[in-house]
Amino acid sequence: MIDERDNVATATSEIGAGEEVEIISPSGAVVMRLRVSEPLPFGHKVALKNISPGEEVIKYGERIGVASKPILAGAWIHTHNLESLIQPNPIEGRPP
Repeated sequence: MIDERDNVATATSEIGAGEEVEIISPSGAVVMRLRVSEPLPFGHKVALKNISPGEEVIKYGERIGVASKPILAGAWIHTHNLESLIQPNPIEGRPP
């Protein structure tokens, strides 16, 4: 967890379903403990709280998308439940 507004955190290692993890702030303080409900690949996002459809998903203090369906705390967040707000930045002179 990087920002207090974040409702997701990034896995710093692969995490198995049912594992309890510590959510750690940039200062190293444990912010919360969370049970992961499904396998979570390294570098992927996990919900820190329940997120309703249409609710913004916040990572590193920035809006990265909106939930496309209900997401429970501890769930993996990816393309199956997130509509991205991140737009590609095309390289000048290349077709989109």
